[in-house]
Formats: sequence, structure tokens, C-alpha cells
Amino acid sequence: MPTRITIKELHATTGVHVRRAGAGRAPIVVTDRGEAVAVLANPSLLKPRKRTRILLPEFKALMARGQKGSTQEDLDAIRGDR
Repeated sequence: MPTRITIKELHATTGVHVRRAGAGRAPIVVTDRGEAVAVLANPSLLKPRKRTRILLPEFKALMARGQKGSTQEDLDAIRGDR
């Protein structure tokens, strides 16, 4: 069961609690009037979020066309006669 501390306790001894959470294997729950409002935990306990890359249809079409010419040619075409 995780340790529970109040916001007042956290304010009084922040360094102690942060170091204890960083060194421990269990999170510390911070409460406000009995309600959990935050959790202090060792970063190694957090699971990395796997993100899914979403490509716009227009970008997929652009990539499917392949590279034609150079980047400088593309920029010149966009800029025109500036």
C-alpha cells in the first residue's frame, strides 16, 4: 500500500519526501482533505507511453510520390520570382 501524506506535510518536508519517493519502489500519495491530488514516484516505476504516429492523408500521398528533383528546386517553385 502506498504511503499517504497531506499537502501540509509535503510543504513542511518536501525534500525528505521527494528523496524518499525517488529512492523507493512504492509511490507516495499526496492528499488534500483526504482526497488524493498527486503522486510522488520514482521515474523508473513509470511505464513509457507508446505513441502511435498518425499521418495525414495528404502527407501519405506526398511521400508516396517519392522525391523528384532537389529541395532547392522545390523552394524556388514555391517562392517564384521573389
